[in-house]
Amino acid sequence: MKQESSGFSDAALPLFADGGAAVATTPSGATVPSYLRDHRKRLRARFLDGGADAMPDYELLELLLFRAIPRQDVKPLARALMDMFGDLNRVIAAPEGRLRAVPGVGDAVIVELKLAAACAQRMARAKVMNRPIISSWAALLDYCHTTMSHRDTEQFRVLFLDRKNVLVADEAQGQGTVDHVPVYPREILRRALELNASALILVHNHPSGDPTPSQADIDMTQTILAACDALSITLHDHIVIGQACELSFRSSGLL
Repeated sequence: MKQESSGFSDAALPLFADGGAAVATTPSGATVPSYLRDHRKRLRARFLDGGADAMPDYELLELLLFRAIPRQDVKPLARALMDMFGDLNRVIAAPEGRLRAVPGVGDAVIVELKLAAACAQRMARAKVMNRPIISSWAALLDYCHTTMSHRDTEQFRVLFLDRKNVLVADEAQGQGTVDHVPVYPREILRRALELNASALILVHNHPSGDPTPSQADIDMTQTILAACDALSITLHDHIVIGQACELSFRSSGLL
């Protein structure tokens, strides 16, 4: 059976001990050097004893990379990924193409990072689905940031609520470019009728990080509001997600 590549060639890259001295790489299948085993053991122990708060981002990233690259020091790769993307959230959420541009990232690394991203999104989503939005507003914003704030293209999502303002569906209605996403009000309202939704919350992200709505955002929201009014569906809000904050149309007096 052909073994999947981790993204590193066992014979191509040097290993680095904690003190920085280079050590020859081990052949495929060879025992992991004792210093590397000890380093991984120490990191795992620190995580078990103190949790994530006891560790910087790059060490948490090392823990994620251990399974993807079992026989080599992953600290240089973790550092390279942090240098490229800035923090752990952005590493995990980075598009596959940009991740593969970092030397040493192969299929196994992609799987580990995207698995972590998927778990984070599922956990955040579980806190808001089938729950009243009013009582879980903070969790809703957290979910939107987890899902959308680190995307490098715009995405438009619609949250569908029932008569008790319980979230019954969350659907991406459009994918776009770095500064535009196509939105079709007729499709949004058609889907609302299919779901028997009584209210909507619109959400989209700004990859620039600045959640200030454009005039096009404002005009589109007014178009959807008019369509909702015609069908007796409530448009509660339109939230624009930036990298570190969000803007509510309702709170800003735009809705």
